[in-house]
This record gives sequence, structure tokens and C-alpha cells, in this order.
Amino acid sequence: MPGMLVLMGSGETSPTMVEVHRSAARSLRAGARAVLLDTPYAFQENTADISARARRYFAHSVGLDVEVAPGVAGADWVFSGPGSPTYALDRWADSGVSGDLRARVRARSGVTVLASAAACTAGLATVPVYEIYKVGAEPHWREGIDVLEALGLRAVLIPHFDNAEGGTHDTRYCYLGERRLSRMEKELPPGTAVLGVDEHTALVVDLESEAVEVAGRGGVTVRRPGSRTVLPAGSRIDLPELRRLAEGRTGTPAPPRPKSPVPAQVTLEETAHACERAFGEAAARADMVTAARVVLDLEAEVVKWAADTEEDAGGVDEARELMRLLIAQLGELAATAGLHSLMGPLLSLRGELRAQGRYEVADALRAALLAGGVAVEDTPDGPRWTTAPPC
Repeated sequence: MPGMLVLMGSGETSPTMVEVHRSAARSLRAGARAVLLDTPYAFQENTADISARARRYFAHSVGLDVEVAPGVAGADWVFSGPGSPTYALDRWADSGVSGDLRARVRARSGVTVLASAAACTAGLATVPVYEIYKVGAEPHWREGIDVLEALGLRAVLIPHFDNAEGGTHDTRYCYLGERRLSRMEKELPPGTAVLGVDEHTALVVDLESEAVEVAGRGGVTVRRPGSRTVLPAGSRIDLPELRRLAEGRTGTPAPPRPKSPVPAQVTLEETAHACERAFGEAAARADMVTAARVVLDLEAEVVKWAADTEEDAGGVDEARELMRLLIAQLGELAATAGLHSLMGPLLSLRGELRAQGRYEVADALRAALLAGGVAVEDTPDGPRWTTAPPC
């Protein structure tokens, strides 16, 4: 079985990483056993729901029938993703999974995909992100499972490297920020590099050919005291060259070699912001039909991202909240616009939604119209509307 190691910064069950997963899955034999390690999030009350969403994602988007298992023995493909790095470390150490993951990479066998929290454990040390960022513990490292050692890399891996959720405060580097990371780097063993993987980005290592590729929308940063090298999406180097960068050897690295034009990768958060702007522009010119179709575009994106197991800012829940807000605004605008010129297209739109089985959005549109003073009644002859006091 050809060996491959995939390290993702985030977005592991989102549309942005579908092609990375598909590319890795193409190397699998027919009937390959695919295993999901749920350990990093196994402490959460919604563990079963997260696993179910991940399994649907891999089945529908990647074509992999994935089983949830406590170990990786006999697996051709292994995936582990979001949650707590330290929770996973403790359980994997007790169960022997840490050693099994190292053995897979050392043997150059099978596909191993570690993302977000699981990717954070891949180096010789791990960022205890929950303890530092959520609880306020002093910045410190935990020992990692160090699958990178099998590649000849003396490094720690930090996902979410370009995170910007903090807005007014620095949440780069997996929520550490520059101040804490700079302090923690001084505590690493001499000669240790930081490999930073941006969000919705993957570092893909072919363990047989030793080809290395950066895929997705961001980059991979090789950071050492006083220097850093950024490999943008589309970069292709080899493992010896990545080792040279991590060791800080002198010499100019070869320029990145693009495999092919990198397609634009758009996150749900960016799509939501674009829809909000488009809705505002349509509302300003009283173009209610365009405004309604913007809401439908947003709803389609929410459906597409529904399997995403990440819980970062700008996720599915926030997009749903925005969708409900825009629907409510649509009803308010309808109350002040020329109803006779608008209701025909709006009722047709509602009919399309019902025909497509999108009853939740159709009902929300009807409720918004009622809130704006228009009551819609379904009759054997079709929908009929009348003005009514706003609710």
C-alpha cells in the first residue's frame, strides 16, 4: 500500500479540502479499510453527531466508507481531526495508538490524515491549546507523538497558523499569538523548527517518492529563530529540501514548483459576508427578487458545509443565523415596497422552494412576509396573498 502523510491546518471536513482527500483516496486498493479515530473529541457530549457528520462527508464527498474505531491496526486509511490535542495524547499513549501511528509513517505504509487538533500532536512537542487559550495556563509544551521524526524532521507542527478570529487580539499560531509562541520557542530542544500549516491548507507528503506538496488556500511556514520560509499553495518540493529548511541550512532553497494553477478556495465565512453585501445592495435598489435569491444562495452554501466538524468562527451556525436575519429583513422590505409588483415573483420563488423540498426556507419566507404585513394562504387554486397587520 503506497504511503502518504497528510497534515491539515483546518477545514478537514469542509468543501475546501475535498480534492485533497480525493487525491489521497485514489491511492487506496479496492475494498480498503478506512478508520476514523474520534479520540480528540471523544470527551464531547455530541461525539456521535460529529462522527456521523464526518462519515457522511467522506461517504458523499470522497467516496470512502469510514468506520469509527479505537485503533489503527489493519487500516489502509486513517483520519483524525478536531478536538483537544492533549486529550488525544493521553488516550493514545495509554492505548498504544501513538506508537501505531509512528509505525505507519516509518513503514511508509497506508494513508494517514491528521488535521487540526490531531495534526497538532504530529511533532516532537504539542501546543496544549485548550489549556493555554481557554483556561489561561502558562504557555508550555506537551510531548507529541512525533510522526515527523520518521521523516527526519525535528519539528513541532502548529495548525490554524494564520487564524484571525481574534480580530483585535492576536490569535495566529493556533490561538497562541506572537508573544506566547516566541516565548515557547525558546523552550524547544535546540535545532527544533516550527512547521505552521494555515487554515484550509494541507501539507501532503508522498512517503514513497518523498514528494511534498502544499494544497488548499494558504501556505506552510517553516519557522526558525530569526527566519521563516513560506511555501504557498501549489508549492512542490521534496522531503530532503523540507529537511534543509527545517534545519536552517544555508543556501537558497529552490523556488516552489507549481503543479497546476491553484483553484480559488472560498470559506463559508467569506461566502456569508459576500451574500450579506449582495443582499444589502439588492435591498437598496428595492430588487426584492435578487435579495431573495441571495438568501437561497446562502442556504445552498449552508447545506454544502453542513458536514463540517470544525467549530471555528464563521461556521455553519453563524451562517444560519445570518440567513434567518436576511429572511426577516426580506419580510420587512416587502412591507414597504410595491406589493403587487413583488408578490408574483416572491410567490413563484416560494413555489420553487417547495417543489425542491426546501420547506424550511419556504416556510421562513412565508413567516417573514407575514411579519411584514402580508399573509400567504395555500389554496387548491394556488397561493393567495392578502395584506394583514404586521406581526
